Amino acid sequence: MTQKDKSLKKAVPFKLRLRAWWEGYDVEDIANRLNNTAPQSPETNTGKSAPETTRRDDSQRILWDEARVKIAQLVWGQGFCGPGGAENVIAMSKLLALTPKMSALVLGAGLGGPARVLAQEFGVWITGYESNDILAKEGMKMSVGAGLEKKAPILQCDLNDKPSFDRNFERAFCKEALFTVENKKPLIQSVYKQLKDDSLFLISDYVIKSPESMTNPDVLDWLRHEPLDPFPVTSEMQVKLLEEVGFTIRVNEDTTEHYLEMVNEAWENATGAVEALATEEEEEARSNMNAVLQEAELWNRRTKIMRSGELKVCRYLAHKAAAIK
Repeated sequence: MTQKDKSLKKAVPFKLRLRAWWEGYDVEDIANRLNNTAPQSPETNTGKSAPETTRRDDSQRILWDEARVKIAQLVWGQGFCGPGGAENVIAMSKLLALTPKMSALVLGAGLGGPARVLAQEFGVWITGYESNDILAKEGMKMSVGAGLEKKAPILQCDLNDKPSFDRNFERAFCKEALFTVENKKPLIQSVYKQLKDDSLFLISDYVIKSPESMTNPDVLDWLRHEPLDPFPVTSEMQVKLLEEVGFTIRVNEDTTEHYLEMVNEAWENATGAVEALATEEEEEARSNMNAVLQEAELWNRRTKIMRSGELKVCRYLAHKAAAIK
């Protein structure tokens, strides 16, 4: 990212950049207008910029640590950070028509559960990339423990920094991770570049109903508490980005209702295991229950705006056509 781009990010709040991009306006022009016409308040006279409504206090974030990794797996399953365990990954991935001769790129690999399922179920060679260093380290440990360190390695990689991948792939998979990437187009371009001709990219992601959703109080509350800064776009924007890079969209479906069912089912099934944590040593029990409450709060915020329609979960299957000779 250039210094100019960084300056624009500071000058123009994300929700305004989102609408400007969608409606075809020049973000630099908006930044200049804001700088030239913004009213002077006591705060701006001191040389400090007024905070955005979505600017976060880090103490509000529900971050990853050892306790949360433990709790997440009690709720979602071994090696998983969210809804949709092995059965769901297998069902989704049938769209990819995987074979043991293929290699696949997994973005937002988390603890590596989906990557290991793909490797074990379909025999495909996986390389998983995860932005969070705690999840990446734990995920790699689990792959080593499963004897899949070569078949399904989990590597730490900042997906916002236009990553380069060290090999070509026949398939790519991204499960609820693209919404945490602000620089989506460079990342999608990197994926497109590393995919071989006639390859597929399967994406499940959080998208907002409209740009106005970014001003909804419940959405703003959700934004402040996410472990990684969210940069959601609308489904139409997501499709537009994929098509601009060169992909053709084969599947575009709203899976929110099924996703909510998986969330509810996971929490119901985890009740007994979570209650058992309260019987451990006092200090450990306190830490465990705090992690449980934080995980529950995180998912309450997410599901609340899903039920209101402001946030959706959508699935896309993007195709990279063979080059015309």
